[in-house]
Amino acid sequence: MRASRKVNETVEARPGYFALSLNTSIHAEMTVTNHVALYRFTFPTDGTPTKRSGNETQPKMPYSPLILVDLTDLSNSRSNGSVQVDPKTGRIVGFGTFKVRDTGVFMNSRAASEPKTLRLPSDGNIVPGGAWVQFIPPKSNRIKARVGLSFISMDKACRNAEQEIPDFDFDKVRAAAEKIWQEKLKPVQINNVGVSKALQRTFWSGLYRALLSPQDYTNENPLWDSDEPYFDSYYCIWDSFRSTHPLITLVDPDAQALMVRSLIDIFRHEGKLPDCRMSLCKGFTQGGSNADNLLADSYAKGLQSNIDWETAYTAMISDAEDEPSIWTIGGRGGLHSWKTKGYIPTDDFDPFGVGLFTRSISRTIEYSYNDFCIAEMAKMMNKTRDAEKYLERSRNWKNMFNPTSRSRLNTTGSPNVGDLVDSGFQGFLQPRYLNGTFGYQDPSICSGLFNFTSCYLNADGHETYEGGAWLYTFYVPHDQATLITTLGGQEEFIRRLEFLHNTPGLFYIGNEQSYLLIYLFHFAGRPGLSSHYAHQYIPSAFNDTIAGIPGNDDSGAMGSFAALTMMGLYPMSGQNVYLIIPPFFPEVVIKSPATGQLAIIRNINFDEGYENIYIQSARLNGKPFHKSWLTHAFFNEGGLLELMLGPVESNWGSGKDDLPPSASTHFWD
Repeated sequence: MRASRKVNETVEARPGYFALSLNTSIHAEMTVTNHVALYRFTFPTDGTPTKRSGNETQPKMPYSPLILVDLTDLSNSRSNGSVQVDPKTGRIVGFGTFKVRDTGVFMNSRAASEPKTLRLPSDGNIVPGGAWVQFIPPKSNRIKARVGLSFISMDKACRNAEQEIPDFDFDKVRAAAEKIWQEKLKPVQINNVGVSKALQRTFWSGLYRALLSPQDYTNENPLWDSDEPYFDSYYCIWDSFRSTHPLITLVDPDAQALMVRSLIDIFRHEGKLPDCRMSLCKGFTQGGSNADNLLADSYAKGLQSNIDWETAYTAMISDAEDEPSIWTIGGRGGLHSWKTKGYIPTDDFDPFGVGLFTRSISRTIEYSYNDFCIAEMAKMMNKTRDAEKYLERSRNWKNMFNPTSRSRLNTTGSPNVGDLVDSGFQGFLQPRYLNGTFGYQDPSICSGLFNFTSCYLNADGHETYEGGAWLYTFYVPHDQATLITTLGGQEEFIRRLEFLHNTPGLFYIGNEQSYLLIYLFHFAGRPGLSSHYAHQYIPSAFNDTIAGIPGNDDSGAMGSFAALTMMGLYPMSGQNVYLIIPPFFPEVVIKSPATGQLAIIRNINFDEGYENIYIQSARLNGKPFHKSWLTHAFFNEGGLLELMLGPVESNWGSGKDDLPPSASTHFWD
């Protein structure tokens, strides 16, 4: 079957169910429970045609269904593989240890039809190995295969299979899976009148994908014994803290609380919070210690549910103060320079730990925001001295700003340096050395205009990660008020930000730190422009086509951003702030799973052509509302936010007191 080709028009995907037909006329279906997969294969009644695609006149051939477990699929990474087959029941059990880390993966497969032919090839380093079960053609033309998984033992994999799918009833398992997904998605209801099917699919697909990870491995953790929950596939928190976890907090706060407890327990047993974690393994830290942001966000929004917040705070302080010996897989590097110089030098000398000495600009930016999140949490926990200390450190981003640096752009693709065009803007984040002098990194590098793929986790990488200085100069989530002043005031800030969005190739929406830049107009008193650019990227970049995810979905990060934006919300993750634009629907209703209250966002004058995308005025629970942002209380307590829409921008949300908060203006409020 692995050599067979799928028939594209037969593919069907729904939450809890996937199906397709192969060019052998076999129809394959699969459904799931928490630890078990159930497959159903339907065969043609008159024999199986050959695989010569496009020729339906080929002679039929008899078939005998066969299920194969191949130990050689991952031969480059798997070792110590074993497989056994029971000649009486057809049950196959297997084990493999993977070189990524010494952890086991277990598989249990049992067929529903009586086996007739059984063989067990030997497993060796040279000869391909595996096991297979062959059947006589079943009278129903169907066979089923149940696959149980466990990270603990083969016996537990078998128990999982027997407990979760005891009777092989495919339709019952599928119905149960779909019901669970309906309950997960139920807190969000939309009025879809006048909204295209394509946009509806974009929305629901995004919401669904946002709830796939992290995954609950509670009672399946072989690394340590604990009564706490264990979640895996934080891949990576650098991606997911921005929109995925805030969305989970809205629609499934109990799950988010369990994830927070899991992160705290990882800290207890491994000494650091992860930035990236998958398959029971530590992953590479992308930039900062971004679990700090996730924890601060959850605390600011009132999550409790048996969370040990004091230990969470201790973990955050550990990130800020204690450099690990290997900071590529947890914590921060360069902390001595961070504390003494106030930035990460491009030529940093770090005798205290080992890591990838790149990304000095983006690490400085991220460490600044990490420290702000610690300051905010300290303030909420009445740790005033800590709040003052980390608030001051959160200003370190300014130490990488070179007010005299300029950007010349290659907008034509010409190889001639003389054809570069001055952008007209001055002042960007730039590399800075130990002696305090600035270097130069072209602000357009790592954009579509210049070396797009050169800013990743590679030894010869640049001083920014997955984006350039054009992007990171705007990335100050906690203090846009100071940034706006630094860049020349509101009008100049808006002019520069629009230039970034409107210059082809300069801005890429397919990396997560780009999301914020759609909404920064709020801080300059122009929330209407945030709405304008949200509609520019949805549906041009986010849609229901094959290319409708502009970058790696990154464990639902792209999906969560699309879903939240279409709900009219952007969370300033790490802060109790949601920036608001008109939803893409006439009305959105969010029922708080914690309180049962309904938060309703209703558009007045909604039009299906999306001409009226600018808020003219607003009313919250019947009273005039001028702020361009909400707090989490709106969703916990419920209420009605009515947005009067029109085809042109208004001055709504532009007043000084209506702007979203910044650290320099509102921290001690």
